Amino acid sequence: VHPNVSQGCQGGCATCSDYNGCLSCKPRLFFVLERIGMKQIGVCLSSCPSGYYGTRYPDINKCAKCKADCDTCFTRNFCTKCKSGFYLYSGKCLEKCPDGLEANNHTMECTSIVHCETSEWSPWSPCMKKGKTCGFKRGNEVRVREIVQHPSARGNPCPATSESRKCIVQRKRCQKEGKGKKNREEKRKKSNKDESKETRQESKGRAARRQNREQRENNNKTQPKKRKAPNKEQGLAPVDTVH
Repeated sequence: VHPNVSQGCQGGCATCSDYNGCLSCKPRLFFVLERIGMKQIGVCLSSCPSGYYGTRYPDINKCAKCKADCDTCFTRNFCTKCKSGFYLYSGKCLEKCPDGLEANNHTMECTSIVHCETSEWSPWSPCMKKGKTCGFKRGNEVRVREIVQHPSARGNPCPATSESRKCIVQRKRCQKEGKGKKNREEKRKKSNKDESKETRQESKGRAARRQNREQRENNNKTQPKKRKAPNKEQGLAPVDTVH
């Protein structure tokens, strides 16, 4: 072993030197060179830092740099996040997205173009004018639909979500709210009055029938019972004669 190489290293190093830092790492750790000014220092890490990807070999595990336009990568040829000004597409960093795709500035990726989608039209509303459905002959009716899918930046914009058209209705007078309420109240009172009158008449009828029944019962109690006349065919009973 070189005199500058030490076996008792810190920070996960298997071997190290005072000048170059780690020369080899303990098992499962990754060796990476970090630049400090004009000097490179070897360090041992459990995972590779941003801008590097890890490769494992039988004798050593190394961290290698990603491509210049790639911020993080899985391998040198497969980027997972691009640097500013580039858009990710199929593991590559592009300045401009291919045809049929658009640049998403939020995710910095090339994504499919999304067009607007709407639901079916609703049925036409009742013919109205100034919020009323009476007191006019010509009015308007409307129908609406909802947006189901909002478009992306380059997608087809959404069409109108409401339509209006002229309509004609049979003219009818608007019933005043106060008058209608008054008529309903009068009808209710009249109905209650008629019901009360019928109830009183029924009560009087029952009382009269009860009084007549009681009168007949009293008359039957006070009148003497009539004797039956003897039957002529039976004849008179014999009478004893005193001589």
